Amino acid sequence: MSALPAREVQLLTERLRIRVPERADHAAWATGRLESRAHLEPWEPRWPADALSKEDWTRRLRAWRTGWREDRAYVFLIFLREGGDLLGGVSITNVRRGPAQMGSLGYWLLQSAVGQGYMTEAVNCACRWCFSALGLARLEAGTLPGNLRSQNVLERCGFRKEGRARAYLEIHGRRQDHILYARLKEDRA
Repeated sequence: MSALPAREVQLLTERLRIRVPERADHAAWATGRLESRAHLEPWEPRWPADALSKEDWTRRLRAWRTGWREDRAYVFLIFLREGGDLLGGVSITNVRRGPAQMGSLGYWLLQSAVGQGYMTEAVNCACRWCFSALGLARLEAGTLPGNLRSQNVLERCGFRKEGRARAYLEIHGRRQDHILYARLKEDRA
């Protein structure tokens, strides 16, 4: 599959605009993540010392663009369609081609946006895009065992629990088990 031109991809739902991050998004991204830091940190890898800096943002943009160009990773930010407020992000990483045709789904949401159905809407939209535009057959996602909100999002979006992976990822500075989920192209949300 040839890489899609990132700047031309924009996903729309009833309430959301999901698009590729741009240089100008730094201020909203940094402010939102700083305000939501206590909410986000328990679920994410340890933040680098310069997290939220322009230098960190520039590194991220470069890595995201490379991943997109090489058909390995697709990172999006989630905005309200009305008003344009940043709500969070969704990504498809570790894209594997050949007989696998799969990728790993990740997402985060600012604390102010929690509990309003935004992530369910964004994940469903991202899944449809992955199965149609990218031609993937399977998406995988993992959550910490105590992250019931994330598990509920996945289950509402048609993901099925597949098991527990020991010491799956380093989260908040230590290796932690994850509950693994998957959604196949033919599964319904």
